[in-house]
Amino acid sequence: MNKKRAMSSEEASYVKIKGHKDARDFASLLGIGKEYTSEPQAKKDVIDSEGNTFSVKSGEKKWQIFLYGKTRFSEDYDFRGMNGISAIFLECINAFPESREEYLKNKIIYKEKLKTPMRKLCEKLKEKRLIEAFFYKSIFNSGEVNYLVIKVGFNYHIFSNKYVVKVLSEKISVENSKARQKGQIDDQKVVFKVDKRTIGEIEMRNDSDVHYREVKFWLNKDKTFKILQENIQNRSLLKENVIIYGELIKKLKKIYNK
Repeated sequence: MNKKRAMSSEEASYVKIKGHKDARDFASLLGIGKEYTSEPQAKKDVIDSEGNTFSVKSGEKKWQIFLYGKTRFSEDYDFRGMNGISAIFLECINAFPESREEYLKNKIIYKEKLKTPMRKLCEKLKEKRLIEAFFYKSIFNSGEVNYLVIKVGFNYHIFSNKYVVKVLSEKISVENSKARQKGQIDDQKVVFKVDKRTIGEIEMRNDSDVHYREVKFWLNKDKTFKILQENIQNRSLLKENVIIYGELIKKLKKIYNK
């Protein structure tokens, strides 16, 4: 198995630019056009004139939901309010020395230290209430974002934040990673699975001086979209290339089909 390659700065820039374009295209399809605003740092890619907020996800394979360092988990009140979750994330970060040079001298020692907090994080996220809070914070910034928008082909699919959190927390199982080849070590990640297939992971980023001692949470685009679609019956066309689901049908049609 080949070692995963970190995304280059050029690739990251391309993804960011494409994400902005998709958000603009989505806003245009809704009829908002240039009037829409955004707050990318708060995950609000599109904000309409009535204050409805949308997180627009495209990408080819994986979404990076967050990439956070020590300050985020020590200062963010939402993470600190999750019954010890922030403290465990800080334990994961502090399993590694402040100097990346020191870490590179003996990676095994520090990866062994990571096992304990990663196991603790896994056990915490098996609690339904906590995994709900984790998804609500991570994906929707604790409700500041109302809707998840997934671009598939030329279509944009809109799901409510409550529906996304409900389905993910009910359908996902949580476990620690296991070594699958020589040189790997158990319990280096928290793995989210649906039907025994990995849909996302929480892992440490130590691959560069820029991304060192950072926690990354990602989700697989296709698998996430699949379980969201499979677990909802009602769907309707809001605008050309814009599809809405469930309880959103009446609400959004009233707003955008005036």
